[in-house]
Amino acid sequence: MGQTLFRNFRMLDPERDEVVEGFELLVEGERIREVADRPIKSGGAEVVDCGGRTLMPGLIDSHVHVVLSEVFLRTLENIPLTLMTARSMVLMRAMLDRGFTSVRDTGGADWGLKAAIDQGLVPGPRLFIAGKAIGPTGGHSDGRRRTDRGPSCHCCNALAFTMAIADGPAAVRKAVREEMRQGCDHVKIMMSGGVASPYDPLDSLQFSPVEVEAAVQEAEAFGRYVCAHAYTPEAIKRAAHAGVRTIEHGNLIDDEAARLMAEKGMFLIANLVTYYAMRERAAEFGMLPEMLEKNELVIDGGLRSLEICKRAGVPVAYGTDLLGQLQVDQSREFVIRSEVLSPIEIIRSATLVGAQVLRREGQLGCLRPGAYADLLVIDGNPLEDLSLFEKPAALTAIVKGGRFHRNQLA
Repeated sequence: MGQTLFRNFRMLDPERDEVVEGFELLVEGERIREVADRPIKSGGAEVVDCGGRTLMPGLIDSHVHVVLSEVFLRTLENIPLTLMTARSMVLMRAMLDRGFTSVRDTGGADWGLKAAIDQGLVPGPRLFIAGKAIGPTGGHSDGRRRTDRGPSCHCCNALAFTMAIADGPAAVRKAVREEMRQGCDHVKIMMSGGVASPYDPLDSLQFSPVEVEAAVQEAEAFGRYVCAHAYTPEAIKRAAHAGVRTIEHGNLIDDEAARLMAEKGMFLIANLVTYYAMRERAAEFGMLPEMLEKNELVIDGGLRSLEICKRAGVPVAYGTDLLGQLQVDQSREFVIRSEVLSPIEIIRSATLVGAQVLRREGQLGCLRPGAYADLLVIDGNPLEDLSLFEKPAALTAIVKGGRFHRNQLA
């Protein structure tokens, strides 16, 4: 295995509170072999001089949709799987270009895309998948028109490919087992209304307790876990009591629900940027006024949810949940969160906490020996300027699994 020795950098280790100097880092194959505050001896290694820039772990976005290439999701009804796949390849490469070396897809991406990334056929971040997002009839995963009562062909309807409907514990068990058969890393269920769905009120409760319990039991039987789309305290508490591991969004969370999440050892995956981006530009891409009205109900709760979870001790991961053409705003989440959190807290949400959500502690989001060599070399100090993540020119080098995706250090 080849070796690469990184020298002359300031190290932003998210397990420390500040940037430190005087370290070297040796990569062997796809993993970090050694990190030391002294010169590392390795005669056969390729030496990379970082020019005094900042070296840190690659980023983790814990809530993406790599196949949802339209802001107004119903447009996907007219998109065949071939075009959906081609678009997803562009979107995934763009995520890696922004320094996100791992992403957690929470509805849509399948084992084929995951395999394409793993086999090096397509450039993109490590992909952790949920397969189809599962919800009840009329819920957040039901994008059908009111005049459409029958099943849709999955091969020529990308929306039908990404969503599943199940009613009753037996149907939920079967749907979850199918996603497990398809090699999913986690299961996504819908437990409240959503902005991008046409007919469900935001505060609607979706999936009964017994249906949620069925999903959790089947996922855990496979060694996996359930993540739940939920906005309101009622939906969050229902999820917590049933054994759900992560809450997606959670904008309307209250102190009681947050305390319950902390007691259960749960995670919140917040994604604030999507609401700002939808407010600003979703209408031009076809999102309906009634959807944007729901967006206004949750946008102001986003920052408050971070403060509530911080008080309760609930770990919050970095997520974006951007749809289609809005995905260019993926790195803007860093600056939005800085209104209530410190830079190191936000960076930890996109590294250490993300790795915990993925169950890859010590392997991703850190600079430990034995971890995957997913690295960024940044021209500047993100602890002083989080907007660096939004500037492509600042990401001088991007390394995934020991291989340079970008190298402008020369």
